[in-house]
Parts: sequence; structure tokens; C-alpha cells
Amino acid sequence: MTELIAVKPSIARTAQPYEYRRRELVEPDWMRFPGWRTVTPPEWASAQWQRAHCVKNIRQLREVLGDLAPESFYDDLARDQEQHSTMSMLLPPQMLNTMDTGDLRADPVRRYMLPLASDRHPLWPSHPRASRDSLHEHDMWVAEGLTHRYPTKVLAELVSTCPQYCGHCTRMDLVGTSTPSVTKLRLAGKPADRYGAILEYLRAHPGIRDVVVSGGDVANVPWRQLESFLGGLLEIESIRDIRLATKALMGLPQHWLQEDVVAGVERVARRARGRGVSLAVHTHVNAVQSLTPLVAKASKALLEAGVRDVRNQGVLMRGVNDSPEQLLDLSFGLLDEAMITPYYFYMCDMIPASEHWRVPLSRAQELQHAIMGYLPGFATPRIVCDVPFVGKRWVHQAAGYDQVRGISTWTKNYRTSIETDADDLTRDHPYYDPIDTLPPAGQEWWADQTGQMPSGRAS
Repeated sequence: MTELIAVKPSIARTAQPYEYRRRELVEPDWMRFPGWRTVTPPEWASAQWQRAHCVKNIRQLREVLGDLAPESFYDDLARDQEQHSTMSMLLPPQMLNTMDTGDLRADPVRRYMLPLASDRHPLWPSHPRASRDSLHEHDMWVAEGLTHRYPTKVLAELVSTCPQYCGHCTRMDLVGTSTPSVTKLRLAGKPADRYGAILEYLRAHPGIRDVVVSGGDVANVPWRQLESFLGGLLEIESIRDIRLATKALMGLPQHWLQEDVVAGVERVARRARGRGVSLAVHTHVNAVQSLTPLVAKASKALLEAGVRDVRNQGVLMRGVNDSPEQLLDLSFGLLDEAMITPYYFYMCDMIPASEHWRVPLSRAQELQHAIMGYLPGFATPRIVCDVPFVGKRWVHQAAGYDQVRGISTWTKNYRTSIETDADDLTRDHPYYDPIDTLPPAGQEWWADQTGQMPSGRAS
């Protein structure tokens, strides 16, 4: 006789810290903007129209927003452009359309694409250890635009422009036009000569197997030039991974939906598959509201054209995505609706005028813990700290951490292309928390080091 197993009555399920739910993607109505009330769907879908109508200055922003923003907003923005901004204004309609015009000051996309003077910390707008090329990528150029930082990987900067300029850009030293605060470096060589020198270096160094093709943004490289360069990479036997870096997949998805671009991607992907080379696209989405049906359509078009993966490398920023809910909403949106794999969230690099975006290492560690267990393992993004001379390290890999002074130390297991000392692999490398997040004793210590007066301290 079969014994029946008693089933315990169900009990009320305890609420989880995060509740998963799918969200349908929506393309916001651009006609709510006074300046775009007559824009047609075919115009909006045109990459040429999007590029031609990018917002490049406050006058153009006024023409689009009109009275959706108060005069005080424009004044605040003008002060930041004059006093702090490291990147010139360049905002495609696609990106501006995802901002919440009901509360522009609090909007996450606005916070990093159109920074205001009032956003920045009054005493510590920059960390005392901040630098223009904080990762020393330019120091590690082995040919103009080619950074050899890791033993088997290189970064090829083909162009110094993007379809959109982000305030927190780690390559603010080179990318974009000069601002009142920053005179930019320039790529001196002709594109054909630079690309040729890059390929020559890669042919001469068969230990390199992985090339990140970036800039700037590869969406700003004329497709024929980009396809020719990729064809050159695919002729080098040692190259096994090629990654195309483009924020334009989110900021200007219309570019990646153009018929000639999709056909070109398909040609390159077919050739890569024939050689057993992995071709992937890496994009940069920081807020879930940036995901729209056009972004999903562009991502799926790339996958259908034959790229192996589309992956997201976001940047962890205060006021943008620094809560478990924001990170998980974005990660599920990428994965479920756009077939984009959540890959990394970088801690914001230590460039000038970035303190109000950066989070302390302790907060990054808390966030990494908070998002574990919800997503599939392959799509659970790692939060990483890009430590100068060390490279990407998971936030829990710090060798030491003084949370009072906000100084973490990191070790590594390889040399960059400019290191030759015997102790390169044994020394500790520092990284610094934003000073305004430190306890009073830490802020006092930094004030003593720099001669600045900490918040709340009498003069």
C-alpha cells in the first residue's frame, strides 16, 4: 500500500527586499516638448535627423524645453558649463526624451548628462587625488590611440568624439571639444595612418588576443572605415575577441538600425564566426528609463546580424543608480526586454569634478551584496573598481580599507606596458572614497592635508 506524504499547508510568504516584475518598454512622447511638437515618427526614427538636432548649447536646450524648465534651471546649468564642466554639451533627442520633465533636477539621466552647478559639492567638487587621465591610458599608448594596459588585451581608440557626451566620461582628457575648464588633447595622425599603426603593433605582438574598439564611440566612425579596420583585425591570427564599444546603442539607437550599418555588421559577424572569433557589442546604460523600444530593437538587430553578445557596462553614480532597486530594475530591463547582458557597473573614476557622482567603496560593496541572488548568475553584474595601474577589481577584492580616511589599497598580478620595476607586483595601489561621504574625523584629516576647511568647521 502506497503511503501518502502529508503536504504542509502553505504559509504566507514573507515579502522579499526586492520584488521582480516585468515592465513594458515605452517610447516617451517627444511631442510633449515645445520644440518637437511637429516632429514626425519617420523623422524621429532617422539617425540623420537625430544627429542634426542634437542639443549642443543652452540656447538650443531652451528651444526644445521652453517653459518645461524654469529660468533658475538654465542659470544653474550655465554656471556649471562656465565653472566646472569637463565635457561639452551634446545630447541627442533620443536621450533628452527619456528625461522626466516634471522633475528635471532629480532626473537620473539629467544628473549625469546635464550636470548643474548646484549638483556639485561646494567644498569638494574634485578629489585632491583626481587627475585628467586618471587611469593613465594615454601614458600607456604604444601607438596613437592604442592603450596596452593588460597583458593580453588592448584598447583601440579610433575616434575622439561621440554622438553624446556624458559628464562623468573617464576619457574627458581626450574626448569631445574643449570646455572653459578643460583644454582637450587631440589625435594628431590621420585615421588611416593611426589605424595602420595599431594593426602593425597587434601583428607584432601575438600575445594580444582581445581588442576593445572604442573611442569616443565607434558609432562616430564612418562605417566603411570601421569595417575596414575590423577586417584588418580579423586578418591577425592571434586576435580572438573583438568588442565594439558604443553608448550610441542607447543614446542614438537609430544609428545601429540603419540598413547599411546592419548589413555591415552582418558581414563582419559572418567573417568573425568563420574564423572562430567572438564579436560582441558593449554599451553603456545607467538608468532603466533609458531603455525604450528603439533601444531594444537596435540590440536585437545586432544579435540577429550575428554578434555573439550585447553587454552593458554601466557606471555606478550617486543620484543615478545607487540603490539596489535601481540596479535590479535596470538589470532586469536590459535582460528581459532588450536581450542585453548586464555585465559591469564601474565605480565612477577619479576625474576632476566627479565627486558628487562617486560612491564610497563601502556603499559599492553593500550594493553588490544586495543584488546577488535575483538575476541569473551569468547576468548578475559585477561592481568593479578600476584602480589606477591595477585595472578592474571586484569591489570585495580590496587588500585593505581605512574607512575613516576613505583609502582602500589594492594589489595586482601583472605589469602594465609602462612598468618595469621589481616591486611592481608587490606594492599596494590606493583608491579614494569621496571626501564628503567620510566621517568627521576623515574629513578633518583631508582638510589638514589640503588646507581646505571641512563642512561645519569654524574658520
